[in-house]
Amino acid sequence: MATAKTVWFCTSCGNESPKWMGRCPACGEWNTMVEEPKKEKKSSAATRSRAFVATESDARPLTLGEISLTAENRFSIGLAEVDRLLGGGMVEGSMILLGGEPGIGKSTLALQIPLNCASLKTLYVSGEESPRQIKMRALRLGGDASSCSILSETILENILDQALAVRPDLLVVDSIQTIYSDELDSSAGSVSQVKECAARLLRFAKETGTPVILIGQITKDGSIAGPKVLEHIVDVVLQFEGDTRGAYRLLRSIKNRFGSTSELAVFEMTGSGLREVLNPSEILIPMHKDDLSGIAIASVMDGTRPFMLEIQSLVSSAAYGMPQRNANGFDVRRMNMLLAVLEKRAGFKLAAKDVFLNVAGGLRVTDPACDMAVAVAILSSNFDLSIPLDSCFCAEIGLSGELRPVSQVQRRIAEAKKIGFKRIYISSFNKEGSWDETGIEVVPVSDIPALCRLVFK
Repeated sequence: MATAKTVWFCTSCGNESPKWMGRCPACGEWNTMVEEPKKEKKSSAATRSRAFVATESDARPLTLGEISLTAENRFSIGLAEVDRLLGGGMVEGSMILLGGEPGIGKSTLALQIPLNCASLKTLYVSGEESPRQIKMRALRLGGDASSCSILSETILENILDQALAVRPDLLVVDSIQTIYSDELDSSAGSVSQVKECAARLLRFAKETGTPVILIGQITKDGSIAGPKVLEHIVDVVLQFEGDTRGAYRLLRSIKNRFGSTSELAVFEMTGSGLREVLNPSEILIPMHKDDLSGIAIASVMDGTRPFMLEIQSLVSSAAYGMPQRNANGFDVRRMNMLLAVLEKRAGFKLAAKDVFLNVAGGLRVTDPACDMAVAVAILSSNFDLSIPLDSCFCAEIGLSGELRPVSQVQRRIAEAKKIGFKRIYISSFNKEGSWDETGIEVVPVSDIPALCRLVFK
């Protein structure tokens, strides 16, 4: 009996190889090669003769002057934050890939869209849950479910047949890794199945003008599972971030052919689903009645959206001889660097003390403008001196102890003023006169010693 021919595919980039290799020669990733049955291609003399013969087609090259620009047909999906993230609404015929960790809220968000927009005829296809399970979640979320149809199916051909019969305004597929085509011999979730199913769903979206939302699983390193070509096929890639044990979720636009990738939406997970947080700063800033040590407010930017974060720190004497360094929501290596700068450049002895750092709200911060607030919170806990809650901080700290300027300082100052802060500390190296001082005191500082003299006077 003849043995079926197989080839090896890279799950990261989709590169094909006749044999297994530990490292993919195309993308350089290790241990990403999987074996798949080889799809035989029909060949004939006629096919080979037509390979280099021009076929009749209406397509022809156009100059840029001949191409007319018309606005995309967009419609609202009932969630203002998602509409803003997509660039003003969902575009007809677009394909959106929604990724995130298990339990973070992908299916909840996809089901809230038709429940919040009763005029949107939606076909929700689930390959992971039964219609009864989806009904139970819909009752918990609330809303109008009269225009939402549920289909529990994993075969691509059946899904397309039902979509053509129902003619929905929106098609949701949960998830793309559970869908497979009968035309391929490989199992669901394989490289070939994900590529084929995504390509055919994209063709359905473009030909019928129906937007499609694909829910994608992610790998242990945080990237979307399946071949990288999946992200190239779709028009928009949205990814949920945040701690599943926390209340807040960040929806970030990684790719958007119809809008900006610098936008961010914040949601709060509640018992009745995801709630839009229109002003994240009002939730993430402290709510203490009394002044406490070890707390500082940072003005950070994520894309083009500024908001205020509470940085909490606890410094105590090392109880077991070996000092502990622990950071939640902040890079612990950067925290160690800041501790070294505080000791070397400013003379604060912190080497023999435990330092614990936490970003309130369960969020993770990567903006270097958070450095000043982290340093001030650590020193506040070390001295047991409180910082006025009407003050916030915004600057990066260099290895020589200088306070470096950050981008978009005007927007950060405007956000602090809007929330009600009376004072904001920034780097003195920001351009003079580039901010509006009306209604808020802007304090320029050059280095850490000068900052300590101003804050802990």
